[in-house]
Amino acid sequence: MQPMTVSPRQWQKWLCCMFLGVAVMLVFWPALRCGFVYFDDPEYVLKNHNIQHGLNWETLKWAFTSSRAANWHPVTWLSHAVDCQLYGLNPVGHHLTNVLLHLANSLLLFLLLERLTGDLGPSFFVAAIFALHPLRTESVVWISERKDVLSGFFWVLTVWAYALYAQESKSKSERLNRRLFYAASVVFFALGLMAKPMLVTVPFVLLLLDFWPLRRLEIFSWKIVWEKIPFLALAAGESVVTFMVQQSSGAMGTFTSYPLNERLANIPVAYVRYIARNFWPSGLAVHYPLRTPGLLAACGATCVVVAITILAVRRWRTQPYFAVGWFWFLGMLVPTIGFVQVGTQSMADRYSYLPCIGLWIVVAWWIAGKIPPIPRTIAAAGGALAIIACIVLTPIQEQYWRDTRTLFMRDVAVTGEHYLAYYNIGCSLMDEGEYSEAVTSFKEGLKYGPNDSKWLDHSQGYNDLGYSYLQIGQMSNAVASFDKAVRIQPHYPEAYYNLGRAFLENGQPDVAVECFRTALAQDSTVADIHYKYANALEQLGRHAEAIAEYSTALRLRPNMDEAANNLAWLLATCSDRSLRNTAMAITLAHEASEHSHDRNPLILGTLAEAYGQAGRLPEAIATAQQARELALAQNNKKLAATLENQLR
Repeated sequence: MQPMTVSPRQWQKWLCCMFLGVAVMLVFWPALRCGFVYFDDPEYVLKNHNIQHGLNWETLKWAFTSSRAANWHPVTWLSHAVDCQLYGLNPVGHHLTNVLLHLANSLLLFLLLERLTGDLGPSFFVAAIFALHPLRTESVVWISERKDVLSGFFWVLTVWAYALYAQESKSKSERLNRRLFYAASVVFFALGLMAKPMLVTVPFVLLLLDFWPLRRLEIFSWKIVWEKIPFLALAAGESVVTFMVQQSSGAMGTFTSYPLNERLANIPVAYVRYIARNFWPSGLAVHYPLRTPGLLAACGATCVVVAITILAVRRWRTQPYFAVGWFWFLGMLVPTIGFVQVGTQSMADRYSYLPCIGLWIVVAWWIAGKIPPIPRTIAAAGGALAIIACIVLTPIQEQYWRDTRTLFMRDVAVTGEHYLAYYNIGCSLMDEGEYSEAVTSFKEGLKYGPNDSKWLDHSQGYNDLGYSYLQIGQMSNAVASFDKAVRIQPHYPEAYYNLGRAFLENGQPDVAVECFRTALAQDSTVADIHYKYANALEQLGRHAEAIAEYSTALRLRPNMDEAANNLAWLLATCSDRSLRNTAMAITLAHEASEHSHDRNPLILGTLAEAYGQAGRLPEAIATAQQARELALAQNNKKLAATLENQLR
């Protein structure tokens, strides 16, 4: 038996894979030191209770029926749920998943290109630039952009399975093999769409690959068109679902908000800016505000795009990689280029994750084709310098993602002052309890943009400004801010809820009740609204209604201890004796106290009162003493005095 031998080419492939693996982990390891950022991370992970419970049947049902974050991407939700099950809310684990997915994408891309073309050098160069370029920072380091690296993983598997099917078809091998590869490609494509809808352009990319490097279009066949039908059907279905979800959520801009001429002017400029940032990745930011470009810029950019397109068409026979790479780049950006405007950005680094591969295919194979005039050593040195530059620049870009304030202060420095930057800084400050500083940031951000339908996000800014005012006791400013929020966006239950809270804390429960009723008419599924509504009703002496609202809050959130405590107190002490139920009061207070491991003196005081009203005096006295001692230990002298009176 002769020993197995490994060819020099196989060694080269393994060395390339080893380099990519080590380089990706080295370059993106600093991402593990970054935290969550306020921009979308609360929506996706930090404040999303649906995925924090981990992977279970309820999470699965929610993922496939939810339109949260203005998207339908159940596979992405499930990946976040798995992370929460494995790592909880430790950002290190969530970042690690993103990095590992990107590493897998980079290795698979290299092996796929090498298999399809047989060209080791260009394939490695494209994969290395894809893997290490500073433009990848946003897709890899931003936890909420899991959908990029996850959909990229299924994208490369889709193309790989399709390539195997195409190669098996050319060799006329077993029909079963061809069908399996084809079915696998369709399944991977469906999973990719459920990770990020941007993959709707995959049928177009497969057709390009049929032209080069698969060379299946040298002789036209209707079979090549018909075999794209399942892919097109899935893409069409996903497009309809995405359109409906984004339109219903208000994320999609109207032609009144973003006129057609503004969109058309921005499209060629955005294409040129994507090209420029690929070759000169300077001034990268998390948000590039949509600002209408001047006529000269729009015309100049259009000329550049048209000129390259004409050149690609003219060389489609002699340099097929040129046409494939260029139209790959143009086509894959179509869903996010601005024909349909979602959000307020003119472009985004994350959108270049897969489209940029087309650009680098053009560069790599053009240089490889021109090697006779260009010495091989010079070409290799140039490629190495480009890769080294990426290795140096990408960790610098990662530093801006370490926290929300750093990220958006960088954004302001690069793109100028705008609402979204100051809003996210304000939210970060608010979450850290720095409410006075948050007020300053929100007010600064709200200077930008008129209060019309184009700026519905300003309603959220006024709502959070009002909440910050509420926390520092400036009730009149809080009420004015919440009022502005609901004037801009009348259907805004959270703002009506906060407006009710402001009136309730200002001693106006009658006005607060009307605000809470409006909030519940818009969304009756929020336990907090029912709870505060019950508090207001109780202050007005409407005890039966208050009991009903506390009960609803507990039904929506069974472990809502503050609602259980208040309901127990009301059931034990209500002036209307027909509403009293001391047995239920004891049960509610006892369960709530168990949740806090008997460390909440307020709940223990309620339990003591319930025992007393039920005539169980020894237990009432013992529980009241325990509550008083605990309040003193926690230096809560006011509550301790109240419990002392209760004990007497």
